[in-house]
Amino acid sequence: MKSVLSRVLIPTALAFAVQAAWAADIEVKIGLGAPLSGGSAAYGKDIENGVRIALDEANAQNIRVGAQTVHFVLDSQDDQGDPRIGVQAAQKLVDDGVTVVIGHFNSGICIPASTIYARANVAMITPAASAPGITSRGLTNVFRTLPQDAQNAALAGQYAVKGLKAKRIAILDDRTAFGQGEADEFEKAVKAEGGTVVAREFTNDKAVDFSSQLTVFKSQRADLVYFGALDQLSANLVKKMKQLNMPAQFLGGGGIVDDVFLKLAGSAAEGAQAYEYGQPLTKLPQGPAFIAKYKKQYGQDVLAYAPFAYDATWTAIKAMQAAGTTDSKAVIEALHKISVEGVTGKIEFNAAGDLKRPVSTLYQVQDNKWVPMAASVN
Repeated sequence: MKSVLSRVLIPTALAFAVQAAWAADIEVKIGLGAPLSGGSAAYGKDIENGVRIALDEANAQNIRVGAQTVHFVLDSQDDQGDPRIGVQAAQKLVDDGVTVVIGHFNSGICIPASTIYARANVAMITPAASAPGITSRGLTNVFRTLPQDAQNAALAGQYAVKGLKAKRIAILDDRTAFGQGEADEFEKAVKAEGGTVVAREFTNDKAVDFSSQLTVFKSQRADLVYFGALDQLSANLVKKMKQLNMPAQFLGGGGIVDDVFLKLAGSAAEGAQAYEYGQPLTKLPQGPAFIAKYKKQYGQDVLAYAPFAYDATWTAIKAMQAAGTTDSKAVIEALHKISVEGVTGKIEFNAAGDLKRPVSTLYQVQDNKWVPMAASVN
């Protein structure tokens, strides 16, 4: 049986919470589009967690936009990692009257969804999708807080030729907008550096066996294999390379420097390398505090994109403050001029909506850990 004290305190706490919410002059909806179910749900929840931390902080600070105090509310829509459902999720967010959207995770969803947001003059800030096509179509409402493939994969291509001295390079992609985009940019960079691509194959994002593609690579005596895909597929490829006793080095793109890759690849991961978006959080001024905050709130470590989502959310809030209004069109204009010191670094956008000074980091697996080797500005 509850004590009299608990019966008094619980309603009182609720009353304070309600009073805090009602104290704001206006309520502003921040939209989130991400895969909250399905194969990429862990990434979607990681992004959502980053957004929630930022909004909790903002609400605790009684943020003012112009003359009004604002209470931020998160409107999360599950796009399931499916472009068809993603378009429906985007329209739902627009219909709900969100001021800005943080998302999406998949490049193949960001591209069609961004058109819907553009028609409604709603800013979209993706903390994860890296295909160049997201920002190269002349839309003024599209932004991203991490490097894009023309920046990240280009560094990988340069490194393959100059750093690894690879002579016979093979390329594989999963035929998603993300994976194919990475592979395309990598190939361009390799050829620009005078490197040789001896084979280019593709698979799909549900594949579990890569025997046919690796047989081609082996017949071409490839000394390096680059794979444009996320962690699970990349781990399975590395395992298959070891089973086939391929002497080629493995180089991956963004989205694989995490524990998922290490657990799935096992001992086959040793020596694998990848160019990943951003810099190690532990080496950034605000990074350790964010890591601790995330762990305290969710009882787990940051997976990958939560810091980029956190920065995207705070950048949107700062843009509202700079504009002095929550009008979505004015917020877009402010985003083009914004300068924010985020957890992941300085957030400033070029005319296309990409970061002005994107940073990527080369990692290598050593003793079953991803070890940062070097950071590069593109």
